[in-house]
Amino acid sequence: MELSTIGDDEPGGAPAGLESLYIEPERPTEIDWGALEFHDVFKIYRSGPAETVALRGLDLRIEPGEMVAIVGPSGSGKSTVLALAAAMDTPSAGEVRALERSLARLGENELADYRARQIAIVFQSDNLWPALSARENVATALRLAGRSDAENAASEALEAFGLGERQHLRPAALSGGEQQRVAIAAAAARQARLVLADEPTGELDERNEAIVLEALRELRSVYDSTVLVVTHADRVAGACDRVVQIRDGRVEA
Repeated sequence: MELSTIGDDEPGGAPAGLESLYIEPERPTEIDWGALEFHDVFKIYRSGPAETVALRGLDLRIEPGEMVAIVGPSGSGKSTVLALAAAMDTPSAGEVRALERSLARLGENELADYRARQIAIVFQSDNLWPALSARENVATALRLAGRSDAENAASEALEAFGLGERQHLRPAALSGGEQQRVAIAAAAARQARLVLADEPTGELDERNEAIVLEALRELRSVYDSTVLVVTHADRVAGACDRVVQIRDGRVEA
């Protein structure tokens, strides 16, 4: 009598003679990651006996390639959201995920790489080195991110954002809008996947506000960055794909 063996069966199919009982196993599915996710996040600041609850079970998801505005009154938790997304602080409870990983599970070297290579931060006022030219500022950020072509990449990025003829000037010789565009050019040159902007037009006039907004939109449309903007300005919020209202540490429905 001839015996069938396991090796005679087709891989992945039913064992011989058991076809009617065979149930195809479920295949593992890919995780549906957002670009940035907050899951039931709490953040409590303590100073002696006093406690300040900045976030109260915040749930938020931002999709890859979105440009999202975070709005809300002072003290609502907006800046805390940015600090946690940038891994500059850690939640008291809950989980923050960014760019397909849980930030709490990253080691120090991985966190340093995340901050230097994967994200970029655009502040309300310029955060440039005052003794360096615009090009040197961008190139320095690129070198810190490990780029060997820092000088050329910096020049190309500044050209792309309309600062080619201004790249040799130091920040003091640039307008507020130009300084913000230098920071945005650095984000583009680094190919930052996630850009966090903290009141990026807060000190600008209407004309420069429009220019900086267009530069942020270009990060999303041309460079495929996900952009999160904290703002009080209605015009800035209106230029984004979506507006998220935060109040008392929660997303307001």
